[in-house]
Amino acid sequence: MFVQVQSTPNPNSMKFVPGVSVLGGGNTRDIPTPATANSSPLAQQLFRIHGVKAIFLGSDFVTITKVNDGVEWQVLKPEVFATIMDFFASGVPVVSEEDENQLEQLDGEEDNETVAMIKELLNTRIRPTVQEDGGDIVYKGFQDGVVKLKLQGACTSCPSSVVTLKMGVQNMLQFYVPEVREVEQVLDEEDNLSEAVFEQMEHKLDTTKHIMYLLLFLCT
Repeated sequence: MFVQVQSTPNPNSMKFVPGVSVLGGGNTRDIPTPATANSSPLAQQLFRIHGVKAIFLGSDFVTITKVNDGVEWQVLKPEVFATIMDFFASGVPVVSEEDENQLEQLDGEEDNETVAMIKELLNTRIRPTVQEDGGDIVYKGFQDGVVKLKLQGACTSCPSSVVTLKMGVQNMLQFYVPEVREVEQVLDEEDNLSEAVFEQMEHKLDTTKHIMYLLLFLCT
């Protein structure tokens, strides 16, 4: 197996393409924290690598987001390569069998003509392009002319995500669907929890470094 690596617009995210199906069928799965990795044995193994902050599984790729600039890709990539190669060689399913039926998002309600058009544009024009960059955009609702979307994968913390939403997605939706007034990014509790957890981790690491420097100073 040869795993290709592709850069993304987000400097803290990279796209790994193993050359075999990951989820298949155009499915994607956002796994922003180790606590949300229970359904994916692959994600569980990748989270064991120091410096991995978030994982995004695509149809035929895996996007890895690292913690911060303090973790170098030249150090992280070999471990990710080895983990992905070993995992697919094992033959273990990427997601657990009981979770496979939940890969596609179902909202359980019939769409009106406007919402159906918005979803059609997202699925055929926008999401394939975003997935090429190692991420995804998920429809979350439409109310009072505002389309609510959730960014995933490399797009989550990408510096150009606002430009992508406003100049790209919003302009296209407004062109084809006059009812669209604005596009809004939404965050759920999982995203907020993810940021809070890693802020606490970074704070603990900084505190540990200060203590080590102090001990070294006292010992000299």
